[in-house]
This record gives sequence, structure tokens and C-alpha cells, in this order.
Amino acid sequence: MKLLWDRPVIVFYKERLDQPERSAFLVVKAMKLIVSSTGEGSSLKGSIRDFFPLMGDIDYVSSERGKSDQYVLCWFDDKEDDFSKSWRRLAGVTFHAGISYGVDSAKKRIYNTDFKATEGKLK
Repeated sequence: MKLLWDRPVIVFYKERLDQPERSAFLVVKAMKLIVSSTGEGSSLKGSIRDFFPLMGDIDYVSSERGKSDQYVLCWFDDKEDDFSKSWRRLAGVTFHAGISYGVDSAKKRIYNTDFKATEGKLK
């Protein structure tokens, strides 16, 4: 199974099971979000390609504490006609390698990352 979303806006939450966070700490706009099954139970892997922050602290994810933290990622699937069923979610997301970036022709940072997730609501 391999799923692809073009140009999603992805909302990042810190995963806190004892007291779930209700406000996002990071929102990004990406060119592509790719999620696939690892074949190991319900574990998932994926990548976010060519993204930039719309709000929040993107540097936290690449910090030592941020690399060991777990996140919940949410985005809207605009191919679904019923808006109540169109939100997608990944939980237990980790970015062990952090987030890398390059500079485009307009001298703006463009980020890329790979991740692993423990579970997801993808359909």
C-alpha cells in the first residue's frame, strides 16, 4: 500500500497521551505527502517533500528533544465529498533524522523529511 497526497497542508501536534494537545505547534504546506506500509504490523513510513512552514517552530522537530518526541499529523483529503470523513491522521510519528532543508532560487528554505508512524487513519 502506497498513498500520495499532492499539496496538502499538514498540521503538527505533539503527541501527549495523558493530556492531549489541542493547539497545533506547526503547520506546513507541502508539495507531496507519501505514506506506505512497512509490512511490520500496522507500522507506516513516509516522507514529506518540498514543504515550508506556514506557522510555528519548525526548528523544534530537528532539535535533540524534537527528534525523540512523537507527533500527530493531520491533513484534509479534498478528494472526499463528505467533509466529516475527509480528515486524515497519523499518530506516533517520529522524525529520527530530523528535517533537512535546501535553498531555492528565491533564497527561501525548502524542507524535506522522512518519518515513521505507529498508526494512521488514511481512508
